[in-house]
Amino acid sequence: MSLPDRLSRRAVLLGLGAALALAGCGLTPVYGPGGGGARLFGKVRPRDPDTPLDFVFNQRLAERIGPDDAAVYDLDYRISATVAAQAITPDEVTTRYSLNGTADFTLTGPGGQVITQGRVSSFTSYSTTGTTVSTLAAEGGARERLALMLADQVVTRLLAAASKLPE
Repeated sequence: MSLPDRLSRRAVLLGLGAALALAGCGLTPVYGPGGGGARLFGKVRPRDPDTPLDFVFNQRLAERIGPDDAAVYDLDYRISATVAAQAITPDEVTTRYSLNGTADFTLTGPGGQVITQGRVSSFTSYSTTGTTVSTLAAEGGARERLALMLADQVVTRLLAAASKLPE
């Protein structure tokens, strides 16, 4: 038996072993049959937006879990963002800022029972080395990126809790 034959047999056996191990783990794809994704799609109504961050956040939620046409669940959230100086020159001029954000969320069902809740956080940064206009544009872009990241994390948490929802 040559070395390539033994390697290919070994690869087949390892592949079969891995497939059997994964098949028995009890995990189901979130968007597959029996997964929780269908239980949430189009059924979550986020609170009305108050800030530009909220608008971006809600838009991303709609992209990920569908518009709230047949909403059964309410999503309440609060986004907070803070700015911190990140890079300061010897002349004490800040050339880069970090934008740190958190989103506290609560998903409630009919009757107001809490299904899941939590807090997610992320950060991004932006440069201030250009003109005033470019700095303002960079800050706006950073705020938008932060809202998208927070929304993606909330959706991930919602999908993880979706298996508890009725079908």
